[in-house]
Amino acid sequence: VMPWSRSRRRSPWTLSIISSGAFPNIVRHTYKHVGAIQTTERSHGRNYDTELQRCRLEAALVDFGDYHPLKPIMVTDTKTRRGTRKGSTSSSSSSSSSAPPDPLSSMLDGTDPLSMFAAASESVTWTNDLGRRKREKEEEAVGPDFEPWSLKRGEILARFTTTEKLSIVRKATSQGSAVSEKVRTRLEELDDLEEGSQRELLNLSQQDYANRIEELNQSLKEAWSSDQKVKALKIVIQCSKLLSDNSVIQFYPSKFVLITDILDTFGRLVYDRIWTMCSDPRPLPDNFTVEDVNDTAKETCLNWFYKIASIRELLPRLYVEAAILKCNRFLNKSGIQETLPRLSAMVRGIGDPLVAAYARAYLCRVGMEVAPHLKDSLNRNFFDLLGTFRQISSENVRAQLVLQRVEMPEYLTLYSPAISWILQCIAYRAPESLLTEMMERCKKLGNNALLLNSVMRAFRPEFVAARATDFIGMIKDCDEAGFPKHLLFGSLGRSLASADPPESERLTILNEAWKVITKVRSPQDYINCAEIWVEFTCRHFTKREVNTILADIIKHMTPDRAFEDAYPQLQSVIRKILTYFHDFSVLFSMERFLPFLDMFQKDSVRVEVCKSIMEVFIKHQVELTRDPVILNAMLHICKTMHDSVNALTLEDEKRSLALLIIGFIRMVSFGRDFEQQLSFCVEARATFCNLEPVLVQLIHTVNQLAMETRRVMRGNHSRKTAAFVRACAAYSFITIPSLSSIFSRLSLYLLSGQVALANQCLSQADAFLKAAVSILPEVPRSISVEGKLRSSESFLVDFINSFLATLLVIPDHPEHGVLYLVRGLLNMVQDYTWEDNSDAKVRVYISALPLLAAMSQETYLYSIPKVDSNDTLYGGDPKFLSEINKLCETLIGQILDHLKTLGRDESTRRQGALAFSLFGVLLAHGDLRNNKLSQLAVNLWNLSHKHGCCETRTSVRTLEFIKHQTQQPDMTHLSDMVQRLTLQSRT
Repeated sequence: VMPWSRSRRRSPWTLSIISSGAFPNIVRHTYKHVGAIQTTERSHGRNYDTELQRCRLEAALVDFGDYHPLKPIMVTDTKTRRGTRKGSTSSSSSSSSSAPPDPLSSMLDGTDPLSMFAAASESVTWTNDLGRRKREKEEEAVGPDFEPWSLKRGEILARFTTTEKLSIVRKATSQGSAVSEKVRTRLEELDDLEEGSQRELLNLSQQDYANRIEELNQSLKEAWSSDQKVKALKIVIQCSKLLSDNSVIQFYPSKFVLITDILDTFGRLVYDRIWTMCSDPRPLPDNFTVEDVNDTAKETCLNWFYKIASIRELLPRLYVEAAILKCNRFLNKSGIQETLPRLSAMVRGIGDPLVAAYARAYLCRVGMEVAPHLKDSLNRNFFDLLGTFRQISSENVRAQLVLQRVEMPEYLTLYSPAISWILQCIAYRAPESLLTEMMERCKKLGNNALLLNSVMRAFRPEFVAARATDFIGMIKDCDEAGFPKHLLFGSLGRSLASADPPESERLTILNEAWKVITKVRSPQDYINCAEIWVEFTCRHFTKREVNTILADIIKHMTPDRAFEDAYPQLQSVIRKILTYFHDFSVLFSMERFLPFLDMFQKDSVRVEVCKSIMEVFIKHQVELTRDPVILNAMLHICKTMHDSVNALTLEDEKRSLALLIIGFIRMVSFGRDFEQQLSFCVEARATFCNLEPVLVQLIHTVNQLAMETRRVMRGNHSRKTAAFVRACAAYSFITIPSLSSIFSRLSLYLLSGQVALANQCLSQADAFLKAAVSILPEVPRSISVEGKLRSSESFLVDFINSFLATLLVIPDHPEHGVLYLVRGLLNMVQDYTWEDNSDAKVRVYISALPLLAAMSQETYLYSIPKVDSNDTLYGGDPKFLSEINKLCETLIGQILDHLKTLGRDESTRRQGALAFSLFGVLLAHGDLRNNKLSQLAVNLWNLSHKHGCCETRTSVRTLEFIKHQTQQPDMTHLSDMVQRLTLQSRT
């Protein structure tokens, strides 16, 4: 027998009120509705097979006709005609002419209050909704395959940053003498800027600058909503002037993003205002023409254009007019088509090439929103941009770069967002021939690296991949000093990751690209480019090439611990490898994969990488594995996750890690090598001792292993397999006490005991069940369930009921007396500190009565193969039956005492429920041919109905059942009792 520690309380096997010696006689009850009995309670004989046949449902043919409960419900929608008499309805839609009217609809007298409310709110907000729907419909002119500016906005703000101080420099302006007085007044009004605002925008950090711009955006909206249109225009003009200032040139792309947000807001406000003026009294149709616009709206629109035309400085006039470009629809059918070329020509007057490039980008952006079909204007914009490329290397630009200490390669990258956006607009849904034309223009410009980079990023990846070899040749001919070649290969790699080049060229492409990438000296530049090409390699090549790439990355990132600054890129490399390699035997056979993982030395990052590997393994590993390479590597990864757990780890994180490790354990199988499987579980128990759910899973795995052994041996264990299943039981017996959850221990003790019993390990089963009974006093009054404290009473009662069901097949130990486990359990139930005003203990006693009744049968309801239960051991011995009857007497006595106590405490509802439960047990299991027992049942029935607390429906169905039972040959004695069972009203 396995060793087991006795509880510090008195041993449950030393019986107190329920001892194996002399039983006290049933207490003489004076409670008038219970009556007194002085007879031994006995159970009637059961023939389980006959009862099963009797309870089977009878087959009957059912003709549903047109009705079926799962058939869709047909609802008739009715509406009352005005002017008709009340109750007269007209059906607007009906599934059947004979369908009954909808009672809910008929009560509404033809009106639906929700519909009335919606109609009322619709009348208030229809103009705003129409404007919004109009904008959405126009935006749909550009398909979802077009990457919107909003997605690029965040990337630009994150990429182009600075630590320099930012400010607004207001340039002095002079007025010409030939300006009329009226125009002079308007110019002074527009040029007037509050000095306070100017001072606030001096010497700001980047974050303060962005916050101030956002404040201006809010001020614009507030001024507009308060009908201060001139103030709103002032804000827009002043913000537009900021785009001429490139004193902190590294920040210019981000400044462009922030300022154009204000311009976009202004453009929407103006357009919506004029749209609203046109929509009174009737809404403007979506495809409206100039003739649909009223004169007031046209005059207002012209007034805005006149105000903007009065702005003297070129840049703000250009940007503000571009912001309201869409308003030309209210004035002229061809207004947008005529205005775009004029604005493009105006950009030629901007001297700074960077400022001009972003001005053209804004024109393209507005043009794609309002007139994406006008590609000629967009193309003209781009060709004008190509003509300004010579300015980039001019003396003025070089002097400015020297003054700001900016290198030429860094300066050229500032153009990338603008040029890429312009090319994206041009390349959208463009034919493949346009790419060929662009490549020829690049060659004419001496393979300008900046332009070539934007071309590769703008056109469809399929077009670029088909010409990958040509692009590589052009990249080789580019000047290294102006724009680094590794950035060009990075752009090419992005296209090749999405589209496949010709198969015959793939290896050549990879070799040519990697020759350049591996020569990059900066670790950060190297990993940024290498990360992109890893996907191309994984997509088209085998583990050999991927292993070579990993080796090169390790070589570049290990010196000076450069990997510490590149964790995001290294994580991306892992994700891309896991995307294409789902066979972990191949993955872990790469020599450099595990060394690559060793570069993740920051704990949080290393755990995240391990979690990503485990998630892919659980998702894609279909077959069970015993591969030692996989097992060793996965154990290492799981141990890394387990070792990250400490006292500060959140419960959710522990649960997440445990689930991943459990997923791995479930995928491990050594087939028929059960001993190796058990050895793996022993190793795993030592490795994952801090995660309780993993230990629970290991116990389940070992129990399953024992049952699998039983299945293989067909229940006939040899000496070797018998020793093995005992070893499995020992594993569980040793592991369960290390669990902190009391209910986990209880359930696993019971389950392991059942497994041991199924494998004929009687001593081990005994030890498990004794251990379960011994720790019952440790169950707390309340437990935490999903973060909330709940009473443990219901969980404990459920466990005891399961335990009782198992005790039916447990044979008595020859050294411990009759029913020693049942007595021990009941003693623990008696000694346990239950909640105040709780009936749980008595309910357990009631649940124990069916067990005792089943134990008294000649043949038990169920049994374990090759295990002799008490029906075989005792063979219906009268002394054994006498012990069962005495135990039943004692339990019934305890129950009746409790009922009497409830009567004194006026707890009538609880008393009635318990009395009815005991009545049901006596009815199902007691031998009611005994007059005293039959009288007790009647008294319990009367007591349960005395105060009208019993469910009438339940009582009626119970009576019907008893009457049905009286028709059975062996149940005729119930006829007399059913006459004495009466229903009492609740009153």
